[in-house]
Amino acid sequence: MTSSIEKELLNKIDVLHLPGPTPRVEAIRERFISLTPEICVERAQYITESYKETEDQPIHIRRAKALKKILGQMTIFIQPDEIIVGNQCTKPRAAPVFPEFSCKWLEDELDRLEKRTGDVFLISEAKKAALRALFPYWNGKTTNELATALMPQAAKDAQKYGVFTVGNYYFNGVGHISVDYAKVLGKGLNGIIAEARSELAELDMTNPEHLAKITFLNAVIITNQAVIAFAKRFSDLAAGMAEKEADPSRKAELLEIARVCAAVPASPAQTFAEALQSFWFIQLVLQIESNGHSISPMRFDQYLFPYLLRDKDLGIEKAQELLDLLFIKFNEINKVRDEGSTKAFGGYPMFQNLIVGGVDREGEDATNPLSYMCLQATANTRLYQPSISIRVHSETPRALYEKAAEVTRLGLGMPAYYNDRFIIPGLLSRGLTREDARDYGIIGCVEPQVGGKTEGWHDAAFFNIAKVLELTLNNGVDPLSGERLGPKTGDLTTFATYDALMAAYRKQMEYSVKLLVVSDNAVDVAHGQRAPLPFLSSLVDDCIAKGKSLQEGGAHYNFTGPQGVGVANVADSLAALRKLVYEDKAVSLAELKAALASDFAGVEGESLRQMLVNRAPKYGNDEPYADEIAHEGALIYCKEVEKYANPRGGRFQPGLYPVSANVPLGTVVGATPDGRKAGTPLADGVSPVSGMDHSGPTASVKSVTKLDHVIASNGTLLNMKFHPSALKDGQGISNLIAVTETLFNGGGTHIQYNVISKDTLTDAQMHPDNYRGLVVRVAGYSAFFTSLDRSIQDDIISRTEQMF
Repeated sequence: MTSSIEKELLNKIDVLHLPGPTPRVEAIRERFISLTPEICVERAQYITESYKETEDQPIHIRRAKALKKILGQMTIFIQPDEIIVGNQCTKPRAAPVFPEFSCKWLEDELDRLEKRTGDVFLISEAKKAALRALFPYWNGKTTNELATALMPQAAKDAQKYGVFTVGNYYFNGVGHISVDYAKVLGKGLNGIIAEARSELAELDMTNPEHLAKITFLNAVIITNQAVIAFAKRFSDLAAGMAEKEADPSRKAELLEIARVCAAVPASPAQTFAEALQSFWFIQLVLQIESNGHSISPMRFDQYLFPYLLRDKDLGIEKAQELLDLLFIKFNEINKVRDEGSTKAFGGYPMFQNLIVGGVDREGEDATNPLSYMCLQATANTRLYQPSISIRVHSETPRALYEKAAEVTRLGLGMPAYYNDRFIIPGLLSRGLTREDARDYGIIGCVEPQVGGKTEGWHDAAFFNIAKVLELTLNNGVDPLSGERLGPKTGDLTTFATYDALMAAYRKQMEYSVKLLVVSDNAVDVAHGQRAPLPFLSSLVDDCIAKGKSLQEGGAHYNFTGPQGVGVANVADSLAALRKLVYEDKAVSLAELKAALASDFAGVEGESLRQMLVNRAPKYGNDEPYADEIAHEGALIYCKEVEKYANPRGGRFQPGLYPVSANVPLGTVVGATPDGRKAGTPLADGVSPVSGMDHSGPTASVKSVTKLDHVIASNGTLLNMKFHPSALKDGQGISNLIAVTETLFNGGGTHIQYNVISKDTLTDAQMHPDNYRGLVVRVAGYSAFFTSLDRSIQDDIISRTEQMF
């Protein structure tokens, strides 16, 4: 509920006409856009040195001392005109290396990093040599190697041939977390240290059950002290720079930076600037420690707003500039992934999701002036991070909705819109308290969780639903490789009825999901044993109280969330089979099998393909026939996933979204009965197949509402693309809101919009140097269009361009 002080501030701020970017913001933005990502070797060097020094010590202490060494010795700098300070690497937008998770893939790819078609990284020969000298130490010691050893061969084969992939987390950190930022701002890290010491005082070293807890809590203290010392390094640097600074204005800024960094995050923040700087140090160090992406600020407008209220002498212009500068800093964080993962995570994404609006823990509207300012910061900086989102409920102020739509119209693919009306019930169904469910934010792409309490391992795998259908049609054999990947359930010609086909689909799904669970759990165990994260864990309930890291089950809530990909392809394929084969008998099973095997070759094959495309019902047009099949096909996957438990004492929960994995996963699926050609991309998220949603945007979203979004509590993703002319005026804004509300009232949980013309994207593909700053929505994130692999660019271009 809005307090009288908040109302007073709200009355002073014209939230629909907030300050635009200052010259400082524009200059720093342009400087960032000019950067080409590089590889930084410092972190790899320091952690290797530290691990060699601590081989006889417990893993929690080894991890803590490694972070201390990195933060104490890494290069730090303050860029011209910066106010919010703190760097991840020796240069902005450079990426560190995390050999403890995996390094064999990087060793193999070092000479290709500059030659990639997407996510290019510069690296000198000297840096390559330095890394090659370090990598042998890590042989047999990485999380990747342990996870591989724990997996049965059938699970590894399923991954090899594209049934699913645990992908990035197999090679790198998990991330997908939001810590208790409010606790840090309110207590400071000294408060966290005091909490750990208090727990330590209650433990008895003679109790064998307490030994591991004592080790973990000591690691918490070491890491928190290391972060305080890290901030002090910046304080000293700023003070030293101020002594040499001739410009009085900049000298004063540097002295203020020195004061702020001496105060936070060690102590509670007092001003808005201190709160922003404290937040940034935490956000930064979490990335340095963990190698995870999707480390998300979540409900930033809720825990930062009290400091804006308190800072009565800070004008709105200065407050907005500070916020804009922080938003630019988000983009400096980077990560190097294996080349295969860049096909599923193209565009250097870090998925730092920041969400505004929604209800509070009591169920009242939580909108405040900072909600609007965050949207304005996205408009002012026009970059791809943070990935800004908005929570919508029945009492969302129209002004906030319109502000969000105005930002959408800019063509950045942001904000994404989330539906309190159905996400909250979905979280309640997974065991969250009502207050916690109301307090959810979004991690990464579209995954809901309550911040500071959850280890959700969202995005735990990409599961290829279309591949499972292909196995169903081929008696469990992968037609591309000839390998048996599933049980014998009969091939396409043996299914006398549609019900028999669906029974086989269920059996194949059951078998493949089991292999997925085994694989995810193997990776989970490996991270717990070899890469616990004491600093991250110290900022999430109930790790300190349990004396246990997140990776070992210390969090209050624990989930594993794999997502299904290819919902629309399976829906349209099953609809074609049911309608054209079993009901109309327009094509025989044998004819269809032959056409699929040949990829619709020849005149007859193409004629059959056109029949499948044009005569069968299609999901995305508000047609009950296809939509009900989509519901069933996805639900079979979801129900299978939710049967299982993870090693941290939590449960699996399904999601339906692809990031951009629909493109690479499509390459391992042959021709499908919806008329899709072999190797082409699968449908994006829960969106219809590109070009098959020919009845307009309202019909498309009505089809999406037919899916069970509550059971898919790990998140669902709907992309929609509009031509800019569709949103050129106030009526266009109203129409956009109406489409969103149609989805949300019907039960959908998420939608995001690309507002850009096909002509612009095609020209950017042909003339990338003219579009270095062009940001587009890829999947659950935005990225520079020109940094994407061409296959992902083509997929974005091919999406249906809607008009009202």
